[in-house]
Amino acid sequence: MLGGKEVLLAEPRGFCAGVDRAIEIVERALTKFGAPIYVRHEIVHNTFVVNDLKAKGAIFIEELDDVPEGATLIFSAHGVSKAVQQEAVRRGFSIFDATCPLVTKVHVEVAKLAKEGYEFLMIGHKGHPEVEGTMGQLSEGIHLVEDEADVAMVAPRQTEKLAVVTQTTLSVDDAAGIKAAIRARFPSVREPKQQDICYATQNRQDAVKILAPQVDLVIVVGSPTSSNSNRLRELAARLGTPAYMVDNAGELKEEWFTDTARVGLTAGASAPEVLVNEVIARIKQLGAVAVRKMDGIEETIKFPLPKGLKIDEATGLEIEVRKAPETGH
Repeated sequence: MLGGKEVLLAEPRGFCAGVDRAIEIVERALTKFGAPIYVRHEIVHNTFVVNDLKAKGAIFIEELDDVPEGATLIFSAHGVSKAVQQEAVRRGFSIFDATCPLVTKVHVEVAKLAKEGYEFLMIGHKGHPEVEGTMGQLSEGIHLVEDEADVAMVAPRQTEKLAVVTQTTLSVDDAAGIKAAIRARFPSVREPKQQDICYATQNRQDAVKILAPQVDLVIVVGSPTSSNSNRLRELAARLGTPAYMVDNAGELKEEWFTDTARVGLTAGASAPEVLVNEVIARIKQLGAVAVRKMDGIEETIKFPLPKGLKIDEATGLEIEVRKAPETGH
């Protein structure tokens, strides 16, 4: 038991701007067009969020064949391939794209450099929907590397024009090691002007680097399918602090807190604060008496909504939302 000690909250934690935007797109579509609204893949990788939207009338599908004619379809925050985009347009669905703008930035970079004759090495996890969406921007010439061993084996057709792109939710440190291996093998490889790993992933990992050495245990709130949440748990463990990831407070185990004086708590970018608060309440039941927030970066980024969903709630009329300023991330 915690014996009257404290919980230290990482800052920042939880929802990022891309997740906020994606959820709001589904909720506004439900309000404007009524249920059902179809969403290709989980809108974000969080069980609570997906179940909440299901209860409101969202239907999550993997195959476009499961979407009826004339339906409203939303692409998830992870992005989709060109083939999925083209098929959805061909089928005549009313489409709203909830792809995170930072993922879209990677897609745009791939399309631009491909026209200049580049091939690509993509650092990412096989089977992740973001990786499938980015690699699916091209029919050929993009090669997945998951680790440094893959870098040694990859065989692009040419190396004069070779560029690297990255899944946005990776471990910053792991990606840096893989990039170093790529540079060692392909010295002239082109890298993005700004790193592809998103600001929110970076900020949450940086917070865990500060948090983990100060605590006896780290709890990460996040779903098993959430890449960035998994990376937070791995990072804390790599720093030498026992770490567990939970989807909700019900998954906490009392034995984790035996002889634990201070618990660190964070949440992945797709985990809502309501789950964090429930975890805090449960840890208090196990003996914690104080909750303290770390100092950390305050995130103020907000991404605009797609045309057709910008509604003034006071008047019910569609409004224009000014483009968010460039953030440098």
